[in-house]
Amino acid sequence: MDSILPSYRDPLFSILIIVILSLIIAIVTYAWGIYRQQKDKSNLHRFLDKFNTKECSLDTASMPYDNAMFKPLALLANAFENSGEYHKSINIYIYLIKNTENNIDNIELMEKLGETYLKAGFLERARAIYSEILHKQPRNAKVLYELGIVYEILRKYDKAREVIEPLKILGKDTKEFHNFLEFEEIASNKNITPDKKIELLNNLLIKEPALYRPILSLFFRFNIEKAWAIIDNKSLHGVIDILWFLPSSQLDLDIISKDERLLTIYYAKGYIDSQYIKSGIFAIDMLASSRISGYDYGDLIFSYLCKKCKQNFPVSFIRCPNCLAINTIEVEEDIVKKRPQTNYSLL
Repeated sequence: MDSILPSYRDPLFSILIIVILSLIIAIVTYAWGIYRQQKDKSNLHRFLDKFNTKECSLDTASMPYDNAMFKPLALLANAFENSGEYHKSINIYIYLIKNTENNIDNIELMEKLGETYLKAGFLERARAIYSEILHKQPRNAKVLYELGIVYEILRKYDKAREVIEPLKILGKDTKEFHNFLEFEEIASNKNITPDKKIELLNNLLIKEPALYRPILSLFFRFNIEKAWAIIDNKSLHGVIDILWFLPSSQLDLDIISKDERLLTIYYAKGYIDSQYIKSGIFAIDMLASSRISGYDYGDLIFSYLCKKCKQNFPVSFIRCPNCLAINTIEVEEDIVKKRPQTNYSLL
């Protein structure tokens, strides 16, 4: 009696074998995908467990997670980050990463975690987070750039340059970052003499005029004569605080006497007697007018605005502490009453 099963020579037999093999492959592939997903999640948890978050006052260890909590907690973490409470923000980001199944959300949260570590000054932690992201997304330009910032702050300039190359391949404009790295390397290199630094910085200033303010500041440290030689009348407002805080012994009266704006600044400061009100800087001209009227008790205080993120800071910067942009500083001055000097000493 013929078998009801198809013979191996029968075309139906071949089709049956192909179907069975396809099902086996599909099941194995699905099972392998689940296994890889679980393993990746387990590896991620072990990776995140390296970061100590016990200093945070938020107890997330026993907090149950629900998908509806994702957006409110992400907004809360961002609010903590913006207010400078980085430890709380970090704690929430790690909690969300451990409990979120969506890979896209996970990567975005990892990016935010790395950025928060960077702003908080935990540079090695930021480096580890960014490296972990790049294992999964090697073409992530934002993470590559911020990893470059980490290496720059750590003064690992060779590593930072290695990051620039893939950014170029991705079509990103890296000229500003490259020139800034060159400035940082020259400024921090103790093996270069001051004269050589001035030469290198002069050449860099020609390539990157946006670095005028930090380069001028360094020139006043290394060579006062060279510093006055690059004073640009059109850029005085951007360096008004540097000029204002110069001691009278560092003034170049020959250069100042030929420039009405400089004369006004140092008349308002009380260093010279020539009466000028032609600086074009409102606070300076107000102080000069007051001094002509006999009121000699005015002074200036300065704050520093980032033109990109609009955050205000009490100290000067080259790279914005908030948005990490380069050369976006805007000097803002206010008139205050001059404080009486004291001769108190700590010694």
